[in-house]
Amino acid sequence: MEPQLVKSAERTVRILEALAESHNHLTLSELQQRTGFPRSSLHALMRTLVELNWVETDSARSAFGIGPHALLTGTAYLDKDPALPFAQETLEDLRAEIGQTAHFARRDGAHVLYLATRESREADHVIPRVGRRLPAHVTALGQVLLAQLTDDEVVALLPEPLDGLTEHSITDLNKLTGELDQVRTRGWAYEREQGTPGLACVAVAVDYRIPATDAISCAMPARLGPSEVERITEAVIKHTRKLAATLRREGIR
Repeated sequence: MEPQLVKSAERTVRILEALAESHNHLTLSELQQRTGFPRSSLHALMRTLVELNWVETDSARSAFGIGPHALLTGTAYLDKDPALPFAQETLEDLRAEIGQTAHFARRDGAHVLYLATRESREADHVIPRVGRRLPAHVTALGQVLLAQLTDDEVVALLPEPLDGLTEHSITDLNKLTGELDQVRTRGWAYEREQGTPGLACVAVAVDYRIPATDAISCAMPARLGPSEVERITEAVIKHTRKLAATLRREGIR
């Protein structure tokens, strides 16, 4: 009986992850294609999730999306994170100094999970980030955190082949490990249009855990020149080091 309970729990989580990763509602057939679960068990699980408000559906129950109780769980995670209030204050200070969008994220396996964002007040198009999960290898946040690992650990962690989000994304594992060597040498990561067309990003790891799990980044227009990128990089380094010192002083691990 116990293995069946474990299987049901795993399938429930996989369903919620599939719905969360989709920009649109998914039909039962689309969910079956993405999860590979038998249609009979999938139908029963969806009915239960809808009744419990973890999944929402249209009036015909022909398509499904994430429900409100999933938001409650995610919010609870943020509310209980002891590092987050200090990180949010750092993002405020960083945005005030450089005027660009600042992010705080945590590595989640081969991805980075955005936990806090302060958008530039001059941003033409705001892309919601909090709660989003992106492949680590296409973001400066992810690259600076992957650089905390050995090359063997990175190779074991990442899928092959690497998927790209733009034409500038690194999709070759050897090229990525070479880039991570440079990140380790200089102490920060920089990517240009690897994750989002028109944007560049610089990131610094928050060194209060070993290896570091969190990082601060600044997103900026890709058109900015070297002197402005250098100014922003110095600001990110300064504020991130201050945050790490604060977290260590507060005993947060």
